[in-house]
Amino acid sequence: MTAQLRNLALGLGFAIHLVRKRLQTGVWRNDARTRSGRLGDVPRRANGPRILVHGVSVGETSALVPLVDALVTSPVAPDVVVSVSTETGLARARRIHGADRVVVRFPLDFTWMARRFLDDLRPDLVVLAELELWPTFMAECHRRGIAVCVVNGRMSARSDRGYRMWRPFVRGMFSRLALVAAQTEVWRERFAALGVPAERTCVTGSLKWDAAWQVPDAAAAREIAGALGIDASRPLIVAGSTGPGEEAALVRELPPGCQLLLAPRNPDRWDEVAGLRPGMPRRSAAGCGAGAPDDRGPPSRQAVDHAVGDQPASAQPPDVFLLDTIGELGAAYLLADAVFVGRSLTPMGGSNPLEAIALGKPTVIGPHHENFAGVVADLVAEGGVVVSAQPMEVIARWIGKPAEGEAVASAGLRAVERHRGTSVRTADRVLGLLGAARP
Repeated sequence: MTAQLRNLALGLGFAIHLVRKRLQTGVWRNDARTRSGRLGDVPRRANGPRILVHGVSVGETSALVPLVDALVTSPVAPDVVVSVSTETGLARARRIHGADRVVVRFPLDFTWMARRFLDDLRPDLVVLAELELWPTFMAECHRRGIAVCVVNGRMSARSDRGYRMWRPFVRGMFSRLALVAAQTEVWRERFAALGVPAERTCVTGSLKWDAAWQVPDAAAAREIAGALGIDASRPLIVAGSTGPGEEAALVRELPPGCQLLLAPRNPDRWDEVAGLRPGMPRRSAAGCGAGAPDDRGPPSRQAVDHAVGDQPASAQPPDVFLLDTIGELGAAYLLADAVFVGRSLTPMGGSNPLEAIALGKPTVIGPHHENFAGVVADLVAEGGVVVSAQPMEVIARWIGKPAEGEAVASAGLRAVERHRGTSVRTADRVLGLLGAARP
């Protein structure tokens, strides 16, 4: 496929994406402006290399935090710039990194945008998370002699099949990668089969093992509970990063006497999920904006009343709540007596179970967790998570027999501890590329 045809296809796809978002949400996204590659002058230190570390959205941004920390505290001490693709990821990256380092929006994969972006940023090395490969951007890096590597690499069977269909067109892109640090041996082999020289591949494990040790703010957790009206005397189940169809099933199967806090992964679905229960208390309606509770102070009494639908004092207290903000799921997990990790009851790839497990919470995930296959396999082998298509049945058993849930939680904590160190191992591999010849 020529660069011209590829750019035409990308342009048409992006136009369709904008129209679809307009129809779905009623607002125009600002991707066309913020992802044009125009950064302006990005100052760099007088000495030392610059590394661009890129993750597409919130999950990748969080997973990359310990790697960024390991890079900047190494003897090389590079100037690290963080880039993301999505609006939610950008907000998360700015909250995490603050004034410590530059955070930018990754460009769309058009030649002139990639060139403009690289002209302004001038990186010496590019680090891409998981499978965030963009052919035009990577070709431009190759032309300039900028090494590109993949960390936390993963390749699902579906992605593997897709790339194999287009192998004649993508083999050059894969062969130019200077390094692939994969999460599992299976995923390493898939990268190698697509053209990455075997000697440039390795298995370092998942960065999410180290990222799981980012401890949320207990005060933020208490504020969430107070704002929503969660009853501390009743068990609370937190369903994190849920997907279509899951919330309705969880509400329907909620064990008697329990409370449920729903945290859908996609913000576009928040209103839809709120409609499952009339007057469902919503975090956003309780005085908190998108993931920035620290900036707004305590919610007003009127806001809390609005969040629960202005119910009279004699009304039945709510038992289902909605976390419709960005960046507060970790704090919400602190409140949980048990956790369900979403996008896993049907084929949606699954979500990250480690954040809850590292907080000592008994955790269940559905059978469709392909995006975290290696992590879940390790956890299951060590008894640190339960895989079930009937998560509420598992949680009901834990509530009736707390010792069973406590055993799973303790095993999970031991597993997380045993797998620490991925970020340092990965950083060592990445730093070894600086000064290396272009592949």
